[in-house]
Amino acid sequence: MTARELDAAGIIHPRLRAAYAACRRLNARHGKTYFLATRLLPVDRRSAVHALYGFARYADDIVDDLGSQAGVDERKAALDALESQWQVAIRGGEVCEPVVLAAADTRARYRIPARHFIDFLQSMRSDLSVTDYPTYADLAAYMHGSAAVIGLQMVPVLGTVVPRPEAEPQAAALGVAFQLTNFLRDVGEDLDRGRVYLPADLLAAHGVDRDLLLWSRLTGCRDARITQALRAAAAMTHSVYKEAERGIAQLEPVSAPCVRTAFVLYRDILAAIESDGFAVVHRRAVVGRRRRLSVAARGFGRALAARSSLPRLDRLSRRSNDGNEAAGLGARKNPGTTVGMAAKRGSE
Repeated sequence: MTARELDAAGIIHPRLRAAYAACRRLNARHGKTYFLATRLLPVDRRSAVHALYGFARYADDIVDDLGSQAGVDERKAALDALESQWQVAIRGGEVCEPVVLAAADTRARYRIPARHFIDFLQSMRSDLSVTDYPTYADLAAYMHGSAAVIGLQMVPVLGTVVPRPEAEPQAAALGVAFQLTNFLRDVGEDLDRGRVYLPADLLAAHGVDRDLLLWSRLTGCRDARITQALRAAAAMTHSVYKEAERGIAQLEPVSAPCVRTAFVLYRDILAAIESDGFAVVHRRAVVGRRRRLSVAARGFGRALAARSSLPRLDRLSRRSNDGNEAAGLGARKNPGTTVGMAAKRGSE
């Protein structure tokens, strides 16, 4: 399946193919919901999504999972190295990290604005020193780089039926909705890392602070005030989902089923949190495999219907144009990025 995706995307050079394949493995291993939804995209667009996910995942792992003994200085050095490689890659130089290589190639192929990656790395860097957020406005500034820009990176890959600027606010909102869901699901785990991603003023409105959350985490005891605060955070997240949902109809019909599936599955995580009584301080809420497969199956049906509704000649034209554009962009880039890369690091 990997070779088919790479062939369809016009990714030819062996080292570049290896880089994209490494990103795909990262997505398959860690992004279960995301990877499942990606399978619903036209085959020629999947590698780009894997590359964007792989880059984001790699940076996030530096911040959170570099190793239990790694200190702030070591994590900062690793982020510095990643950002340095990124700057080299987008200027056409040689890089050794596969996720950087693939993401830089995707950025060029789809003409994704470089600022989205810069903003992302800035938010990742803030995780090394910022451990809480006084207000939602403070959290939103962080989420612009950590989540909203992921949605913005995806828009050129997915394609739109409206002018791209018109679709971008909803795409950004979807990234934020997904991250707010993750913040709720991971309250306990984030506490273990010394972080609270729920706005302090929202918590305080219900009589909750970091000390109460830590007490609950350490003792295993529930507190009604925490439940009320988490319920308010869930309501806030639902409102962001409502805003984001309007954007699905703005996407190309062949891409919309993928995003709709991710939308439903992530919102299901929020529903699982609610049905579990907001026990996220103590355990992670999960969506069952049967439910995930059921949602994916419906999405697959919609994806097939969308593709079959395209006139045959239009489908052939799109396939040809996509391949020509990818090849043309690759040829215009500095050979150091598409050919002279040295993917020395083993895949994860």
